[in-house]
Amino acid sequence: MHPKSDYFDLSLDSLRILGAWTADCAERALGIFEDLRPEDPRPRAAIEGIRVFAAGGRRVASLRTLALAANAAAKEAGHPAAKAAARAAGLAAASAYTHPLADVHQTVHILGPAAYAALAFELDKPEAPGLAEGEVRWAIGSIPPEARDILLKMPARQAGKSRLDALLYELDRGIRGPGRKQAQP
Repeated sequence: MHPKSDYFDLSLDSLRILGAWTADCAERALGIFEDLRPEDPRPRAAIEGIRVFAAGGRRVASLRTLALAANAAAKEAGHPAAKAAARAAGLAAASAYTHPLADVHQTVHILGPAAYAALAFELDKPEAPGLAEGEVRWAIGSIPPEARDILLKMPARQAGKSRLDALLYELDRGIRGPGRKQAQP
């Protein structure tokens, strides 16, 4: 008898579908970053890079470079909402490198762009409650079945303590749960 493998099959086509969805999630918050840091093109470049991959491009090292550059933009952003929006873009670019490993930490490659985008909206307009929850609902309703299937091969997230952990948990629970509703544009 062979020991149980924590790895599963994951095709480039599935990663492309995941990449398109993570780009959609991150791009929803991109305007927040660009309003606060209009001179910095790195998060937009990261989203454009993952879109090229999602459209059939090769998974090249420059995607990692774009992801790291967007994360550097987040560190330099100053404003918490801009940081979160840039992190969403960086994680979207990094989604092409999601490992086919049944490990809860890998779920951040799937859920991170949506969670950080939701956080960006919340931090940008703290006087408008419900923005993050609306983004979470949109992400849950818009995830393609192929991307959901990748998540279902990984362990479920636990609630955690930070606001980001809570958003990741809500996304995970909602995507896994029955009765998911389709998103409205």
